[in-house]
Amino acid sequence: MFSTVSKRSFQAVSKMQSRNARGIAQAAFATNASGDNASSTGKYMFLLAGALLGSGIAVSDCQPEPIQNTKHLSKGIKIFTGRANPALAEEIAKHLDLRLGNITVGRFADGEVNVQVNEHIRGKDVYLVQPTLPPVNESLMELLLMISTMRRASARKITAVIPYYGYARQDRKMQARVPISAADVARLLEAMGVDRVVSVDLHCGQIQGFFRPRVPVDNLEGFTVGVTYFGDMDDLVNPTVVSPDAGGVYRAKQFRDLLARKYGVDSGLAMIIKQRAKANEIDRMDLVGNVQGSDCILVDDMVDTAGTLCKAVDVLLEQGARRVFAFCSHGVLSGPAASRIKASKLTELVILDTIPLSKECEETNKIKQLTVGPLLAQCISNIHNRKSISALFK
Repeated sequence: MFSTVSKRSFQAVSKMQSRNARGIAQAAFATNASGDNASSTGKYMFLLAGALLGSGIAVSDCQPEPIQNTKHLSKGIKIFTGRANPALAEEIAKHLDLRLGNITVGRFADGEVNVQVNEHIRGKDVYLVQPTLPPVNESLMELLLMISTMRRASARKITAVIPYYGYARQDRKMQARVPISAADVARLLEAMGVDRVVSVDLHCGQIQGFFRPRVPVDNLEGFTVGVTYFGDMDDLVNPTVVSPDAGGVYRAKQFRDLLARKYGVDSGLAMIIKQRAKANEIDRMDLVGNVQGSDCILVDDMVDTAGTLCKAVDVLLEQGARRVFAFCSHGVLSGPAASRIKASKLTELVILDTIPLSKECEETNKIKQLTVGPLLAQCISNIHNRKSISALFK
């Protein structure tokens, strides 16, 4: 009695008796590649093709071209990007041995955002690389509409990779009648249907709690990239890690501890207490700690107009610091930032490529940009393969 598979094989080959051996063999390969049950069907087709046509099939002559990136494509992963930072998305895709997904993100004549996915994503795990960088509202709207588009196109799972989380500084009510914008952005992302969020060095860790439990948030420690850079420097003298404000002491301590654990660099810890007159304007600064004769490393999550940074450099040098470096994960560098850094006594500002550098900043020889692409790529790989994220930082 014929099995179902052998019966299907016989019928398939019978219809092709008039074709040559090459065509039957190619059909066998196609059938063999289509699934587990079809694998047996393909074997029957090879045997029956040889018997019916009586010709020696040269299998090596008719094998299809090998599929590139079979490991990732077979797992159904797709990476897309908006217009905010395509260079970083390319870097991530390169490390994953993938190509970026085909998507059109443009503008209509009246300025409205236009999003169209130009390939099949049904049942795929989609990763959207889109930092909400300046212009923040444009980048955020692109991200929201991309998430909505993927959800309506039946993607299996949508992960928003947001290296720089816009509105993060508005994370609590500092006075009456103001929004908590970081929480509102989280609600918008949830409403569009995001399943997971990956970010780098959030301004405040509590932002993770603005998302409901069904949307896990991975806050990657981007400063580990900076630790590697400074750990490889062989001319640091009596280094001291400095936090530019009280809220960043824990971040500075993590930086110092990792520097000691990975590279054996014994460094001190200091803190600057600043009094703000208003947003982006510092009234005075006081140093807590000793930096006499030290190479100082200011560690912060972001640098915006660089006013605070440049004043902190002056305070440290007045207190006897030998040189002052700075590491900030996100180089927003808006307004007069480039000119301030160029005119300052800062030795070097090291930032990550979560935000592309402007042309003016690229021409400033005091700014060094490191890539966070490999870290994000490894994070995406671990998420997709259900591996630990915290293991990346041990």
